[in-house]
Amino acid sequence: MLKNSPFYAGFAVDDVAKAREFYGETLSVQVIELGSDLLSLQGGNGYAVLIYPKDTHEPAAHTILNFPVDDIEAAVDELRSAGIEFEQYDEGPLATDEKASRLLGRSRRGSRTRRATSCR
Repeated sequence: MLKNSPFYAGFAVDDVAKAREFYGETLSVQVIELGSDLLSLQGGNGYAVLIYPKDTHEPAAHTILNFPVDDIEAAVDELRSAGIEFEQYDEGPLATDEKASRLLGRSRRGSRTRRATSCR
């Protein structure tokens, strides 16, 4: 029934103006205003994400957006200089390196893999 229907994701925020500033100015993501309290983030790959207000909003306890980059170290440095704070995990499956710019783990074949970590 819906196999040919385009879909999009969305998430709630407690302050649409702050979200517009953060995504549009701090992260330089294209933000389109769809109404007084409705935003659409436009990804470089053509995907869109809806942002809407919710009075009882609580921050997500999981990843909402992923931003693949060619140079993770440069991206982390640029984000830090823009005031972004990265989560630091000392142990477990999400253990990060000393810069908190990468997760350290192992692939199925046992080789070392590195992935971006979360930020707020």
